[in-house]
Amino acid sequence: MATKTVKIKDIVVGKGKPLALIAGPCVIESEKSAMEHASKIKKIADKHGIPFIFKSSYDKANRSSVISFRGPGLEKGLKVLGAVRDELGVPVLSDVHSVEEVGPAAEVLDVLQIPAFLCRQTDLILKAASTGKVINVKKGQFMSPGEMDNVVAKIESAGNRGILLTERGTTFGYNMLVNDFRAIVQMGQTGYPVVYDATHSVQMPGGEGTASGGDSRYVLPLSKAAVAIGCDLLFVEVHEDPAKARSDGPNMLAIEELDDFLGNIKKIEKAVR
Repeated sequence: MATKTVKIKDIVVGKGKPLALIAGPCVIESEKSAMEHASKIKKIADKHGIPFIFKSSYDKANRSSVISFRGPGLEKGLKVLGAVRDELGVPVLSDVHSVEEVGPAAEVLDVLQIPAFLCRQTDLILKAASTGKVINVKKGQFMSPGEMDNVVAKIESAGNRGILLTERGTTFGYNMLVNDFRAIVQMGQTGYPVVYDATHSVQMPGGEGTASGGDSRYVLPLSKAAVAIGCDLLFVEVHEDPAKARSDGPNMLAIEELDDFLGNIKKIEKAVR
């Protein structure tokens, strides 16, 4: 698997390092909500000795419908993420969608994430890579894992070696994703740490017409498989009440389930490492 390590603030991931967690609500719903979620997740992650990176989007630019909630936007959202980072001392991650967003985002974020739908956008990738920040690229649902070699080459061409690659499912017919777990091994052959995005892997894109569906029942078993195969980080979106979440509720994990979830995951990690 990963032959390199990547440092995210005080967390080191990759070769020989413990499994790390990227987690948070899909989208920033309010500053209070983000802070409360981050605080609860950090407490649970600390209990299990799992390094934690907070994720929440300031803008969901790829929502199914024009009427869907997108978040507070760049300026307000980065202010919220900065507050989480400073008050709780955890690294923060969010999506960037355009070249123009990269500069302001890099002033706050520890990890710049390239969404799956944008993973072939060369200008965006090069701009993000040029900041020197860690870059997490989600493999497009339409791409084979081997094609991510080209993404890595783009980032490296800017002199950046802080690279994470994320498996989040592959399109399988209409409104359905499937995981080919060979992807984790194949992307790991780049040498860089691999993230398994458990909650987006159970998403049903556009499955509810004006919104995406999902089935969170499969988050734990798929996560077990990914950790057993050797992923370096787990990406899990969580919410205090997924039924009321303003984005991706059907595939998110309830925060009350996170303690048992991580307990199960640590058992798998211990067995395979």
